Amino acid sequence: MRTYKLSIFLLAFGVLFAFPATAATGEEERVADASDVIDQLLRIPESKIPPSLLARAYAVAVIPRVVKIGFGVAARRGKGIIVVRQDDDSWSNPSFVTLTGGSLGWQIGAQSTDIILVFKTRASVDSISGGQFTLGADASVAAGPVGRHTEVATDIRFEAEVYSYSRNRGLFAGVSLAGSGLTMDRKANAAFYGSSDMTPEKIFASSPNIAPDVANTFVQLLTAQTQRLPTKPGMQAGTTSSEPAATDDSDNVRTFGMPDPDESADTDYYDPNN
Repeated sequence: MRTYKLSIFLLAFGVLFAFPATAATGEEERVADASDVIDQLLRIPESKIPPSLLARAYAVAVIPRVVKIGFGVAARRGKGIIVVRQDDDSWSNPSFVTLTGGSLGWQIGAQSTDIILVFKTRASVDSISGGQFTLGADASVAAGPVGRHTEVATDIRFEAEVYSYSRNRGLFAGVSLAGSGLTMDRKANAAFYGSSDMTPEKIFASSPNIAPDVANTFVQLLTAQTQRLPTKPGMQAGTTSSEPAATDDSDNVRTFGMPDPDESADTDYYDPNN
C-alpha cells in the first residue's frame, strides 16, 4: 500500500513539473511566434525587408506558419497579428487577424511559411477593421524587395499600397498574395484582452498596459527594426506616402547613409493647401 501511494505521489510530482505553472494560451503563442519572425529580421541583413520600406509603414502584419495545401487548387490559411504606427512613432498593441486565400495551377503537397505584410496607408487597415479586405482588389499588393542592395537602388519607389513577404528556411523573399483576404479575428482579440468590447480601434488606441507581456516583447522587437529610421508613413485615412513627413532637425542621425530616392519626388508633389 505504501508503495502504491509513493507511486501516485511520484506520478503527480512528475506531471506537475512536466508543464509550466501557467500554460500559454493560443493567442499568446501566436504573438510569440510573430515575435520570432520579426527577430529573424535582425539576423539576416543580406536578405531582409528594406529599412526604407519599413520607414514608410503605417502598419505591419505578421502571420506565422501560414499553411498552404494544394492538389490542383491550392488553399492558404493562417492566423497572426497586426500593429499600427502611432502619432508619436511608437507601435500599437497587436490586433489579431486571419489570412485566407487560394490559387489555381498544378500544385500538390503542403507547406508552412511565415508571412509579413507591410501597409503604407491607414486606409488599408481601416478596410480590414471594417470587414473583409482582399489584397490586390481593395489595395494594390506587390511582392516586396529584399536585401541590402535595395537601399542604394534609385528606381525603387514603393508605389504599391501593401508589400508582402514570406520566410522559408530562415530567408525572406517577396511573395505574391493577390486575392488573399484579411479579416480581424475578433474572437481572439476578446480572449487575449479579456473583453468582448475590445474592437481593433480600441486596441490600437489603448495603453500598452492593457496587453500581456508577450505583446510588449513583439512591439519592442519591431521598434528595434524601425526606431532610428526617418519615418514617412501614410498617417491619414485614404492617403499614400507621397505626402512628406515632418522631420526633426534635432536628430539627423541615419542608420543608412544613402539619401532617400523618394524625397525629391515627395517635395515635387507637395501641396501646401492640403
